[in-house]
Amino acid sequence: MLRVLYLILCLMGLLPSATVVMAAETPVATTPETPTLLVWGDSLSAAYGIAVDKGWVNLLQEKLGDDYKVVNGSISGETSAGGLTRLPEALKTHQPAYVLLELGANDGLRGIDLPTMRSNLEQMVKLAQAAKAKVVLIGIKLPPNYGTTFTDKFDAVYTDLAKEYELPLVPFLLAGVAEDWDLMQADGLHPTAEAEPKVLDNVWAVLEGVLPTK
Repeated sequence: MLRVLYLILCLMGLLPSATVVMAAETPVATTPETPTLLVWGDSLSAAYGIAVDKGWVNLLQEKLGDDYKVVNGSISGETSAGGLTRLPEALKTHQPAYVLLELGANDGLRGIDLPTMRSNLEQMVKLAQAAKAKVVLIGIKLPPNYGTTFTDKFDAVYTDLAKEYELPLVPFLLAGVAEDWDLMQADGLHPTAEAEPKVLDNVWAVLEGVLPTK
C-alpha cells in the first residue's frame, strides 16, 4: 500500500520533482525563421529523476539539429487544468509551429472526472490551433489497478479527441517501456535514462510524418 501511494505521489509531483525546463539543453543555432516545437507535458516529458539532457525532449532536439528549436514547457505533477492555464502565455512567448500535447496522467491518478480532463485538453488543442500551431496529441495509459472500465474510458479521451480534431496521435508514450521493469525507475512510473531513446522512438514514429520533408 505504501509503495502504491509513493508511486502516485511521484507522478503527481507531490514529492521532490524535476525543475521546469523551458528550453532545450542542447544549444541550437536558430534564426527567427526556425520553427519551434513546444512540448507541453508533465513529469514524463520533464525528465523526472534523470539528467535533463538524457530526457526524450532533449534527445528530440539533438535529432532535429538546427532545423528546429524544441522548447520544453513540461512540469512534473502538471494536470490538464494547469496546462490550460499556462498555455496562452507560452503560445504568445514562443509562437510554436508545433505543440506536442502530453497531459492527463495526473488527472487520472487524482480521479479528476474525465469530461473535465477532456474539456481541458480540447481547449488546449483549440488554443494551439488558433495560434496556427499543428498539434500532436500524446496519449498515456494508467496503471491497471485503476480498473478496466475507467482505463478504457481514459484511453478513449485521447482517441476521440484525435479523431474529432484530426490530430496525429501517439497512442502510448511509454509503449515498450512501461511493460519492462528494467527500463523504469524505482518508482515504477518514470522511465530510466536508458529508456528515453525508446520513448523518443514512440514519439518520432508519429512526428516524422508530421514534419515537412527536408
